[in-house]
Amino acid sequence: MPNQSAGNYLAKEERLERRSSHRLVVMLFAIAALTTSAVHIYFNSFGLISELRFAAIHFGTFGFLCALTYPLSQSHADQTPWIVFDVLIGCVALFCGIYFLFNDVAYWDRGGKMTNMDWAVAFTSVLVALELLRRTMGWFIPILIVIALSYAAFWGEHISGIFRFPGISFEEVLARSYFVDLGLFGDIAQISMTYVFMFVMFGAFLVKSGAAEFIIDLSRAVARRAIGGSGMVAVFGSALMGSISGAAVANIVTTGVVTIPLMKKSGYKPTFAAGVETAASTGGALLPPIMGAGAFIMASYTQISYMTIAAMALLPALLYFASVMYYVRMEAIRLDLTEFEDEEARSLMQVLREGGISLLPIALLVALLIYGFSATYCAAASIIATVVCSWLSPRHRMGLRDIYEAVIMGARNAIPTSILLVSIGLLIGVMGTTGFGPTFSLMIIEWAGGSLMIMLALITMVSLVLGMGLPVTAAYIVLATISAPSLADLITTNNVVDILVSGDIPQEVLMLFQLVDPELPAKIAAGLSADQAFDMITALPIEMRAALRPMMLDQELLVTSLLSAHMILFWVSQDSNVTPPVCLPAFVAAAIAKSPPMRTGFAAFRMCKGLYIIPLLFAYTPLLGGNWNEMLVIFGTALVGLHALTGAMTGVIETRIGIVGRLVAALFGAVLLWPMPIEYKVLPLALYVSYVVFDWLRRRRLAQSPSPVAVSSTGAETTGKA
Repeated sequence: MPNQSAGNYLAKEERLERRSSHRLVVMLFAIAALTTSAVHIYFNSFGLISELRFAAIHFGTFGFLCALTYPLSQSHADQTPWIVFDVLIGCVALFCGIYFLFNDVAYWDRGGKMTNMDWAVAFTSVLVALELLRRTMGWFIPILIVIALSYAAFWGEHISGIFRFPGISFEEVLARSYFVDLGLFGDIAQISMTYVFMFVMFGAFLVKSGAAEFIIDLSRAVARRAIGGSGMVAVFGSALMGSISGAAVANIVTTGVVTIPLMKKSGYKPTFAAGVETAASTGGALLPPIMGAGAFIMASYTQISYMTIAAMALLPALLYFASVMYYVRMEAIRLDLTEFEDEEARSLMQVLREGGISLLPIALLVALLIYGFSATYCAAASIIATVVCSWLSPRHRMGLRDIYEAVIMGARNAIPTSILLVSIGLLIGVMGTTGFGPTFSLMIIEWAGGSLMIMLALITMVSLVLGMGLPVTAAYIVLATISAPSLADLITTNNVVDILVSGDIPQEVLMLFQLVDPELPAKIAAGLSADQAFDMITALPIEMRAALRPMMLDQELLVTSLLSAHMILFWVSQDSNVTPPVCLPAFVAAAIAKSPPMRTGFAAFRMCKGLYIIPLLFAYTPLLGGNWNEMLVIFGTALVGLHALTGAMTGVIETRIGIVGRLVAALFGAVLLWPMPIEYKVLPLALYVSYVVFDWLRRRRLAQSPSPVAVSSTGAETTGKA
């Protein structure tokens, strides 16, 4: 099955390549892509239009582009009759978008009553969205959406229990899907047409300006003499490339064609090489300044600025890439690949001198975000800066043809994400209409029994199941809808419990407690255990708990709790890239490495352990919201703790360690990562660092000692490494 999936992916790409070179497709796509990009850039920068109407234009234009790019018949992708049929499908999508522009006001003037034409267009829009989603993402999500829509309209009233829904008419379902911001043109589509489109376009301009080559050259220059240098190139390159693309598959296709052969040449096994590239590319969506599409959705859900989210994401992202680098280094030591040097790599200064100007647009983007400009404005300004900076580069100066190709590339790259985000609005709308999300959230709270650790375990299991069928962005949206409220509530409740246990309670809170139970202030004054405090808080009415939080917690801590909850979900949802049996990035990397796809997926899954370990720090420590001293201390101890855990997994520190050594390393890792005061970690930290230094010196001494003389089977003397 996995080998077939990888083969299908390559065959599909070949057919799409043949189709994209067809003269009719080239002409129509160029006209449509240029028009679509111009309209989106205009309305994102200067023009004024209602968000719903802009979303309708977004759906119509990208629906047309999708029908051109992703054919109905894969086996006849390059045949003119099938292309004409797909063009007609695209025209239907375009008509559905345009129809909304001229009929939305009339719909509301009629008091929300749909005409026969409204009914037909709304129904057609849903069908076209599902078909285009099937073409880009497969069958799983369209089937899930159909189940959700039919649940709201038909069979929800026929089930018993907490998920019973009285039901609404099919006409009302269509109206909510088309005319109301609870469906195709809702909040998720509006994120797609603004932030996601502009940053995808910015990434395309960076690639066409030569930034991709610069990133690979920079990575090779930095890591050329490091232990496991070829693997380090993959991690560095994928991290930097991912920070401007945010898409794992695009990252692998761009950097993996260089790094995977380089790793194989240096001695890594193909499966390991593909796994490293997959794990590193997966982390690209976690690294600022341009994170995955989910980060923009997070900003919309939480109403926290994207700049704040990106700033808080930096240290955790560095921890993730450090954990992958540890794995690469230890595998190199285990295989004795410590002497490989990249002969084609140039010096760091030469690379920076020739291509360093490629970093200026990214620096401008960060500066404008810091100064408070909107993300779409920052992206537009950075696109212009990319073109201007390329004219100053000695390597690649963008001309009109390069700009044209960048626009085409940006529009093409935005198609799958745009169709996904528009269509997934149907699913989110049903969850909001039926109350499925809040109900499921309450179930998670009940199952967890007030334990944050159990809740995190439950959410992780849900994420693993979703990851088998949903892409990363869709998995995050579903997770955030059904579990973010409960997770944020429990994190906030734990913060309130800590204050109750400490006894440092504001007077007005004590007065409020006295109104509920006159004996509560006395119990608090006598001292409460964590369990007693938790039981006391959860016994209060929901309204009173909501009133207590802003009285006991400052606004910054409330925001941090909300951000921590969503960041946890954003991180664990990334396992969609590495969760067999469906893990497209791993299959793409396996196709490049010519390795077994399933084994590649499991190899990447092992290296992505940071996706599950680091979110624990979000929940239990102030890594995302403390002052910089606290955050750096947590970062430093976690950096060492992850090294110890990786050593326990691989059986290598600087030299090989046995079973006892692995158990001890695992113990050190657990202690250094466990949330406790720093004074309890000083001794374990010093002991482990001392051992690593000692082991490093021992490895150096063994490497420099003369090789013992051995006698071969033929009687001739040979030398071997100690």
